[in-house]
Formats: sequence, structure tokens, C-alpha cells
Amino acid sequence: MHHPYFPEHGDESYRVDHYDLTLDYRIASNRLGGVARLTVTAVEPLDRLTLDLGVFRVTQVLIDGERLPYTHRDGKLRITPGRSLPPGEPVTVEVRYAGTPRPVRSHWGGLGWEELTDGALVASQPTGAPSWFPCNDRPGDKATYRISVTAAAAYQVVANGHLVSKRRAASGTTWVYEQDEPMATYLVGVQIGRYQRAELPGPVPQHLAHPVRLAAQVRYDFGRQAQMLAVFTERFGPYPFRDYTVVVVDDELEIPIEAHGMSVFGANHVDGRRRYERLVAHELAHQWYGNSLTLADWRDIWLHEGFAAYAEWLWSEDSGGDHAHEHAQRWHRRLAAMPQDLVLADPGPDRIFDDRVYKRGALTLHALRRTLGDAAFFPMLRDWTARHRHGVVSTDAFADHVQRYATRPLDTFLWTWLYDSRLPFLP
Repeated sequence: MHHPYFPEHGDESYRVDHYDLTLDYRIASNRLGGVARLTVTAVEPLDRLTLDLGVFRVTQVLIDGERLPYTHRDGKLRITPGRSLPPGEPVTVEVRYAGTPRPVRSHWGGLGWEELTDGALVASQPTGAPSWFPCNDRPGDKATYRISVTAAAAYQVVANGHLVSKRRAASGTTWVYEQDEPMATYLVGVQIGRYQRAELPGPVPQHLAHPVRLAAQVRYDFGRQAQMLAVFTERFGPYPFRDYTVVVVDDELEIPIEAHGMSVFGANHVDGRRRYERLVAHELAHQWYGNSLTLADWRDIWLHEGFAAYAEWLWSEDSGGDHAHEHAQRWHRRLAAMPQDLVLADPGPDRIFDDRVYKRGALTLHALRRTLGDAAFFPMLRDWTARHRHGVVSTDAFADHVQRYATRPLDTFLWTWLYDSRLPFLP
């Protein structure tokens, strides 16, 4: 059994099937008040239930309506139920809390709920979700969500899933979103800002939320997204969600952020010249790889990032740019010049976002494509996304899956690409 990369997050002794979050956010004072109702099912008999939650003041905890004792410190909310929770029986856990959301500290800086110059965003990957709601913070425990957010009327609130209602009241506007496909905690997003809304034409409804001042640039830079959807649907299988939302914030972001059915870009990623179009492709590809098919264990992150990076090369190939093989040759030369000390399928917790995970992951897929041939490679990918749609995946499962499409054993090929730190030759 592997040890998880972030052992202080998440708990295997129970699962959450549904989160119902009712939030009130005061933008000026950065105050968040919340009522979270979790549908929890124990996997083994439980005398104590432990949730991940950041530095809020918890005022009340109930299980099935009964007020219960709890302790809350070091990011853990520990609840003592009145009786042992039997496995397989769902209970409703209600947590009332309030305070200033503080990002979760990590190797990559603060993660989670973050103040913008005028508004807020959520960027939780990998462990930032407890910065704003009580959860079982492990990526393999996917759940459905209802997210209600009340904020000042001048602001747009964008969250995962589809908008089911929007009500004006004296206290502000209440937006209610429902996400029916199971979602990992790190992919739950709330984006709040003074945004203009727009729609893009295409095979899937595509929504844009962006600063008014960037309207023309955004429309141009995301102008080929419908074509991308068509290309990726052909390559990867049907788009996994009902729609797709892109939010462009009025601040600079280091990198864009994927969320479930949604991506978030910084104003710096928009220039009206499509200079960052590869990132548009990358984030869109995560809807298949990462969001529909989600790792259970962060060591397998190449299953998200390698696939999204390869999607950039496929988009280049399918839109009249360089063929994927030219990108692969270029990156193979670059990686060959870098230290050969990274194991793709187990990079270590501090290196899950190392650029080599992305590029070597893409190279692994390209090498596999060269080995299987297009006539087997793309059906293999479509079958992979179909079999595990809205599910949980692992490197082992992918290796087994790939073997079905091969005419000879691929054990050595896969081992050298996934587990040998030295870069193999490109076929």
C-alpha cells in the first residue's frame, strides 16, 4: 500500500456522497459565513468523524439533527457522534462556521479561497479546499454538490454545475448552482467578480465571464474553443459535462486553473493575439483528464497533466500548426538536457507540478501512439474516457487498459517511460 502524498488531508474511513453549501460572502471585509450539509457514509464503524476545515469559528455541529461535541484545531474538525456510525448507512452532518478564509499553506504558496483586487477566486489544487468548506479532502472521494452563494449585487458569482436560481434580496444576490456529476474537492470553485457574461457558439454550451475592458480580446482568444471541443470530442470521446465555463479574472495569475466544468484564466493570459491558445487547449482537455477521470492518488498526476499537455500538441496538429511529432522531438531534446532524476508515475509530493511531469507525460503518450499506431491509439483513449467517465483512475489501471490495444506485451515499454528516471528513446 502506498502512503498518500498529503497524509494530513482526507480520511478513508468514510465517503461523502453530497455537499450542500450555503455561503454568505462579504467582499469588502472578506468574511465568509457558511452552513455545510454533508451526506456521509461510513466505510467502517466510526466512533469519531474527522473533516478537513481551515481556521474558521465553528458554532454548531449536528449529525441527523442532533447537536454534538467537537474539537477543531490544526485543520481538523473532529466530531464525536452519539453512537458509533454503522458502515453503509448515510447520515447528514451539518457544520455552521464563519470567519476570514485563509489559504492553506503549501509547497506552492497559499491554496484555496483567495482575495482578488475586487472579488475572490478559488484555486485549491491539490489541498486548498478546507480553506473554505468542511470536507473529506482527498481526490478519490468524489461527490455531487449544491452551492449557494450570497454576494453584493454588483458582482457575478460563478460556481460549478448549472445555475438553477438567482434571487435579489436586500442582503445581495443569491446564486444557486447544482453539480450533478461527481466532483473532487480540489475542483470545486467559486469565482466572484464584476464580470460581463457572454456565450460562445459550438457543440457544447460555452459561457464566458470576463472584465468588460477585455471583451474584444477574450472573444478573439477563445474564438477557436468550439473547434477545440470538436477536435477533442473526436480524439477523446464525448465532452463529459453539460456545459463549459471560462472565467477571466481582472488580476494576473501565474497559471490558469482548471475546475470541474470550468477554467479560470488571468488577465495576463489574454492579449487579443491568441498567444496563450495552447493554455486554452490544455485547460479544456482537463475536463476529460482530471475532472471526469480523476486520480485517487496524487502520485498519478501525469494522468492529468501529461494528457492535457499532449492535448496541446494534438490541437497544434489538428489546427494547422506543428505536428505532435515535431513538438515531441523538440521536448525530447530539452528533457534529455535536464536532470534525469524524476520518476513520472511517482514524482514525489513536492514535484507534482514539475514541468517534466507535464512534458514527459506527453512524450509517454506520443511514444505510445507511435508504438500502437493511430488506428489503435485513439480508440484506446476514447475507451479509457468512456470506461472511467466520472470515476477514479490510476497508473496501473491505465497500463492494463493500454495492453488490450497492443499486439505484443508492453510491460518493458511502459516501465521505462513510467518508472525509470532515465528518458527513453522516442520511437
